[in-house]
Amino acid sequence: MRVRAITLRILKQFIHDKRTMALMFIAPLLVLSLMSLVFNGNAYEPKIGLSAEAAPFRGALEAQNATVTEYASVEQGNAALTDGKLDAFISTQGQTPQVLLEGSNPTANRAVMLALQEALQSLKPPVGGQDTLQPQISYLYGSEDMKTIDRFGPIMIGVFVFFFVFLIAGVSFLRERTTGTLERLLSTPLKRWEIVIGYVCGFGIFTVFQALLISWFSIQVLGIMMAGSFGYVLLLTLLLSMSALTLGTLLSAFAANELQMIQFIPLVIVPQIFLSGLFPLDTLPLWLQRIGLATPIYYGSEALMNIMIRGKGWSSIDLDIYALIGFSLLFMVLNVLALRKHRKM
Repeated sequence: MRVRAITLRILKQFIHDKRTMALMFIAPLLVLSLMSLVFNGNAYEPKIGLSAEAAPFRGALEAQNATVTEYASVEQGNAALTDGKLDAFISTQGQTPQVLLEGSNPTANRAVMLALQEALQSLKPPVGGQDTLQPQISYLYGSEDMKTIDRFGPIMIGVFVFFFVFLIAGVSFLRERTTGTLERLLSTPLKRWEIVIGYVCGFGIFTVFQALLISWFSIQVLGIMMAGSFGYVLLLTLLLSMSALTLGTLLSAFAANELQMIQFIPLVIVPQIFLSGLFPLDTLPLWLQRIGLATPIYYGSEALMNIMIRGKGWSSIDLDIYALIGFSLLFMVLNVLALRKHRKM
């Protein structure tokens, strides 16, 4: 009877906790559906540029589902490659294909090489009358020896910074509320926006040190590729931390305890990880791509790759930085509005 009583109490507790019930039965289905969309996305279609001399390869490449664009000069093709419009640019020296890979995305690199290999084999007779054409491969960014950690390292830096700051900030702010500290502050003449900014600044000091430590450890100790400025990497990790901090404090207003705060992770963090750039967004449905473009981790990861792998500067990351600042300001405003549920001011 006593065991039965305990069992019934647990069952009633779960039944009355609608959020836990939703997490157990709905959240796994949502995450699995997202995984299905990501892993079963369309095959990546490489974007290849051709010089005028390499035009004979166009038909064979298009037969391999590559998107082919011709350029009047090698300089124009290289410029398009540098701007991220192409995955590879092909010119010729004599009859030998000269392939310049963008290099920062292994998925795109493999797709280009597979399409080129199939295209060269399908040319009958082969260009130049040779039995087999051996293309000469070079890389704009990275190299053939580029390690997996070099490709995914910038993304994972952004993910880890965002995840840990989100979790720590949310639980800490929740503790401030459950212990009555926030209510006591709300009973003072302090304005809501002053409380929010005060908490953000207080937590923000620790995020500065965390961002610095993660960035330094990843680059100096783990040896992740670093082609650009460390200052920009630090700036981006700080902005990611700030957006995670403000989002964590915002969602903590809707949690009654630490467990409910953790329950936000499968719904808020996991989808952002899948849409952060680990998988090419081009292969996903359009509506899912748009969701990815509405997440802070996507902008942070894209900017970190531009700095660490491609060695680019401010002009390539300015929009990502403005987006992260915009997310932080939006979450801060929503934080101020969320405090209305605790006190009308």
